[in-house]
Amino acid sequence: MLLSRSFWWKVVATIGAAVGFVFVYETNIPDSWLATRAATADVAPPKPGAQLYFTATAYCKGDTTTSGVSVRTGIAAADPTLLPVGTVVRLDTPDSKLDGIWTVMDTGPAVQGRTIDLYLWSCHEALRFGRKPIQLEVLRLGWNPQNSQPRRVLSLFNPLETHHPPAPPPPPTAPPAPAATDVIPAVASVPPTSK
Repeated sequence: MLLSRSFWWKVVATIGAAVGFVFVYETNIPDSWLATRAATADVAPPKPGAQLYFTATAYCKGDTTTSGVSVRTGIAAADPTLLPVGTVVRLDTPDSKLDGIWTVMDTGPAVQGRTIDLYLWSCHEALRFGRKPIQLEVLRLGWNPQNSQPRRVLSLFNPLETHHPPAPPPPPTAPPAPAATDVIPAVASVPPTSK
């Protein structure tokens, strides 16, 4: 009754309701996302050379990854607490054309725990891929090259160096001899004939 008689009470009640709504709307309420994040927070990242079982999915949308590079085949998204951005992995998937080396350059809210999301150019292929169990081997963890497994890196790059040894330096050569000047023979001038 008091609210209906005074205009100012109506303004105060409306402002109070709006402020209350904003506080309720902006409140973070723990849900399953935070529970999942807390569950994976105490899991240590794998060491280089570790072979793990993951669930793989595929995506095809987007222009730029979390790391700032353009999306392309060979880029994957993963949970940064397990596989930080810059991690290089080797995948063994049921679809043999996707087997090989992938680089984690993206993250996403749906990629949590032991899930890796592979970028495929074709959305039809990404939908067909679905969700599959895969085996994953960590070759390098993050951007730091010191986080690589030495045996794997050496086995990938040393054969290239052993098959193509560096060429020996060329033998020293003598300085070139000075070029002889061309001699132009003198032409005898013929006196003009008189008639």
